[in-house]
Amino acid sequence: MDTVMAYNHRVSYALTGATPMKSSLKFAALALVSAATLASPAFAALKEGTQAPDFSAPAYLAGKPFTFKLADALKNGPVVVYFFPAPHTSGCNVEAHLFSEAIDQFKALHATVIGVTAGNLDQLADFSRETEHCGGKFAVAADKGATIAKQYDATLLMRPGWSDRTSYVIDSSGKITHVYSSLNPDKHVQETLAAVKAIEAPTK
Repeated sequence: MDTVMAYNHRVSYALTGATPMKSSLKFAALALVSAATLASPAFAALKEGTQAPDFSAPAYLAGKPFTFKLADALKNGPVVVYFFPAPHTSGCNVEAHLFSEAIDQFKALHATVIGVTAGNLDQLADFSRETEHCGGKFAVAADKGATIAKQYDATLLMRPGWSDRTSYVIDSSGKITHVYSSLNPDKHVQETLAAVKAIEAPTK
């Protein structure tokens, strides 16, 4: 039970930055959910080498609405599709800021970055333009009902209506070349940037 509670605390903190809950009743309820989670595969994302499901979705860039279409983006080069639980939560704030800081490196490799979320959709426009988050440097898409996340096996086990923190790199043919799934936001940029560089590297 201690292991289950510790796991739940890590998930809660990764999403919101909240300190562990003190209520024993809440512990007990969450423990039941966490036990099921721990019994499930830890990595349920689509596999490398498979074709990425096509999608289009309402999105925002610097607060301005538009429709993001994966097929159109792939015409320009690789696409990084990173799913995240919800804007204005601790881990997602960090992840967005890290992507915004690295966006010029992705652009230099002709890669498009698109964030996709099913949580707090009413806050997504602001999130897309706020300097401390996306900073207007890349777009974020609204995935109402986690429809796209379900196609990509990227729903959050602890909260199925939200997307998990899973990043995909898709080459211009639409094939998934790299998958990285972790609630910790720190390495998503590093992982996806390295994967994009591998696509762009000349074949010897």
